Amino acid sequence: MHSGAVASRSADPGESRDARNRNGNPPLDAVSLAIIEQLQEDGRRPYAAIGKAVGLSEAAVRQRVQKLHDQGVMRIVAVTDPLTVGFHRQAMVGINVDGDPEPVAEALTALPEAEYVVMTAGSFDLLAEVVCEDDEHLLEVVNRRIRALPGVRSTESFVCLKLKKQTHMRGTRQQ
Repeated sequence: MHSGAVASRSADPGESRDARNRNGNPPLDAVSLAIIEQLQEDGRRPYAAIGKAVGLSEAAVRQRVQKLHDQGVMRIVAVTDPLTVGFHRQAMVGINVDGDPEPVAEALTALPEAEYVVMTAGSFDLLAEVVCEDDEHLLEVVNRRIRALPGVRSTESFVCLKLKKQTHMRGTRQQ
């Protein structure tokens, strides 16, 4: 298991930034960031081991993890390799829309094949990572579901041939 965390760290490890704390929560301190890093390395790491690494008791770590979870700062999930669970085609789909991209982004998030949807600045209005069983499934998702959404002007698909790097260390690594 790995955790996905929404946190940030400045160049000074003892200093926290609140640039991403748009949910009204106070900025994360260095200890909370260190706990998140420990869980990003191993989401099943025991609280006692995390406590040793960050200088807190097991109970204090447990409380902090619960608070981080309750605040929506992080969640702990199992991350799979799609190839090992029957999904043999991954693609990034660049999407251009007419007008406001928000309704199209919302519709994309409802697709079970869409693992990742972001609004972007650049060549595309939206990017969606889709995970499909095979090429036929990918064709159906792109042609009949994504291109059929109201407001979609064009799409461009980038088929993933080989995964070279995938991390879940967002938000805590040194800049």
